[in-house]
Amino acid sequence: MKLYYAPGACSIGIHTLLEEIGKPYETERVDLRQGAQHQSAYTAVNPKSKVPTLLRDDGSVLTEYPAIAYWLARTNPYANLLPDDIDLQARVLELTDYVVATIHMQGFGRLIRPSGFGPSAADEDAVKARGREIVERGFALLDQALAGKDYAVGQFSFADTAIFYIEFWSQRFGITLPPNCAAHLQRMLARPSVQRMLQQEGLA
Repeated sequence: MKLYYAPGACSIGIHTLLEEIGKPYETERVDLRQGAQHQSAYTAVNPKSKVPTLLRDDGSVLTEYPAIAYWLARTNPYANLLPDDIDLQARVLELTDYVVATIHMQGFGRLIRPSGFGPSAADEDAVKARGREIVERGFALLDQALAGKDYAVGQFSFADTAIFYIEFWSQRFGITLPPNCAAHLQRMLARPSVQRMLQQEGLA
């Protein structure tokens, strides 16, 4: 397998899952700041110009965070990345989708690229304010989900790696995490898989 990633991007969650699984894999860095995601060498692999991208051993490509995480979990059951209980599986998917589609894309998306959400530069402050509002509300809901639990559904799952990457981002934007999220971030940072990932990406 090969993971196409950008240091500190949402791909840190998938990178963590690969470390949890423990099988050999390769990585290839995609320099988003230099626009490498739009160059033909990368669009030939993933025409969506996004990370993460997973090149599987059979030569096929899988994209989109929830799909990659789900496939890794189901094809490596020994790693316990997805509970056996179907209701808990639904919760894992529910949380992962909320993190990726709402908190990341709608919230952090406005903070990272405000020009993509407003008609003019004059709107960027309002766009960022709305983004922060979405992120803070998202963390408040995640805080409730984490209440009384070490991990999002009571046991570690790929939902925790999605929650982790936005918790990790919160530091960059000066967003104060609510207490359960802050404790979850520290638990994630203590996991050997996360520590290895951070070291490999130069984020430690």
